[in-house]
Amino acid sequence: MTGTGPETLAAAFERQRERLVAVAYRMLGSRADAEDAVQEAWLRLNRQDADRIDNLAGWLTTVVGRICIDLLRARTAHPEVSYEERLPEFVVTEDDDEQPPDEAVLAESVGLALLVVLDTLGPAERLAFVLHDMFAMPFDDIGRILDRSADAAKMLASRARRKVQGTPRPADDRQRQREVVDAFLAASRSGDFEGLLRVLDPDVRWTVHTARGAVVRHGAVEVAERARLGATTALDARRALVNGEPGIVVHSRDGRVVGVMACTVAGGRIVEILSVSDPVQLAAVELPGRRGPGRHDG
Repeated sequence: MTGTGPETLAAAFERQRERLVAVAYRMLGSRADAEDAVQEAWLRLNRQDADRIDNLAGWLTTVVGRICIDLLRARTAHPEVSYEERLPEFVVTEDDDEQPPDEAVLAESVGLALLVVLDTLGPAERLAFVLHDMFAMPFDDIGRILDRSADAAKMLASRARRKVQGTPRPADDRQRQREVVDAFLAASRSGDFEGLLRVLDPDVRWTVHTARGAVVRHGAVEVAERARLGATTALDARRALVNGEPGIVVHSRDGRVVGVMACTVAGGRIVEILSVSDPVQLAAVELPGRRGPGRHDG
């Protein structure tokens, strides 16, 4: 970059920010961590002679990628919880049938089932998969970020892809997903066990993050029974968008949010549910009208 004063450099960086945050979010699974990684890249850029950087976008992607790799390796070395118990970031927005969902939320969202699988990949695998399969970066460039050959980067991405291929993916359109979630809610409220079985995949998996840890239920019968029992204690369960896909927010009698459920719908049935009822974890969930962690006013 030639002739880059402080204001010009800042403007050039801001043009890259949204893409860099998207890369870091898919690497780290947290919007707040992604923004911190991008901010660190900006600080490093300010310590460089920008006139010697030929490709600012490539330079920034390399720096953000390496920052994310370091953060992922630190998580692996000092895991706070196991992969099975870790809760991906939830972003909840209102779901109005008459209005399109917030494009910014959709753009930064990753299907929760995929986010869980990405969290099980090694740092190098995750970076190779994210940069190549999600952002179409050439393996030569990925190899340079990882200090490996292009062939080695390709092998890492291929290995990650095999692990990801079994991840449930929403194949239904948004309206069909809404209809399935609404049918699940209606059957739960009325205690319609057969109705629940009709909207649940036979191999459905429901992971609930409680104050005592993660609880996993398998199969339509077990999930339907729990949904029917749970509905008797909930005053208000309503549909919302969770990471850009139809899900459910549950309120207590006094209006507090006591549960958030992310539903993965494919083939007209719910194939996976990921939910949280732990008050501590719920406090970190970004909800309509409430800013999430790392997003403070002023």
